[in-house]
Amino acid sequence: MGEETKSNPPEIIFEIQGHVAIITLNRPERFNAITRTMLSDLSRHLIECEKDEQVRVVILTGAGRGFCAGLDLLDSRTDGIGSEKDLKNRVRLMDLRDSPPMVMHRMDKPLICALNGPAAGYGMDLALLADMRIASRTAKLAALPAKRGVLPESGGAWILPRLLGWARPAEILFRARVLSAQESLELGLVNEVVEPEALMDTAHVWAGEIAANAPMAIRTTKRMMRLGMDETFETAVDHVYLQLMTLFRTQDYREGVDAFLDKRAPDFQGR
Repeated sequence: MGEETKSNPPEIIFEIQGHVAIITLNRPERFNAITRTMLSDLSRHLIECEKDEQVRVVILTGAGRGFCAGLDLLDSRTDGIGSEKDLKNRVRLMDLRDSPPMVMHRMDKPLICALNGPAAGYGMDLALLADMRIASRTAKLAALPAKRGVLPESGGAWILPRLLGWARPAEILFRARVLSAQESLELGLVNEVVEPEALMDTAHVWAGEIAANAPMAIRTTKRMMRLGMDETFETAVDHVYLQLMTLFRTQDYREGVDAFLDKRAPDFQGR
């Protein structure tokens, strides 16, 4: 994570507790607006989690009162995100393979967003790309790109229609709606709404329940869910069967059967 000092705290805090990794966006004074450094660091930590066999679940959250206010445009007139120099670099390179949204979309390990406060623009897209969202009552989803002269550039225009159909996302994005935690729950954009002080405890309970299951089975299930969105039913069933044949040969499958027959909790090792 690099050296941490009082004058220069890390913009992203990364820690592992047991089988759970916690990634915290850490610019509370700017409502965790994303800087260029944070983009690369967030991708790097997510890739580390995907490769680390010890990690079975990832929790993404924010420090302070906001989850993420979007891309930081404070320095956009110089060299920051959205500046003329930045746009020229993007036009020349245009390689988004390791950008956070692409990394999140490709991840096979479960990702829980602990939505501690407002998520706007890029921050809303990050939240929606997680597999599950647990929201504090103070959280909001702010679909504001149309008010900034842009569009949801980081997955929002793709994921919202897949979550809600067509009409609701059209209303939310075209009207630049700001959804409360309760509205988000009623629409199905968050899984649960809790009091602020219970947010991380709830996220850790969910993460612990997931981590207690067979990690290879969880990762395979998520991959089949993701790929199945673009497959026919017949193709998806065929792919699932092939994955099942692999899982039948794992130690975790034998452990799951033995634990069931012995009427005890399984102890999965990810092998």
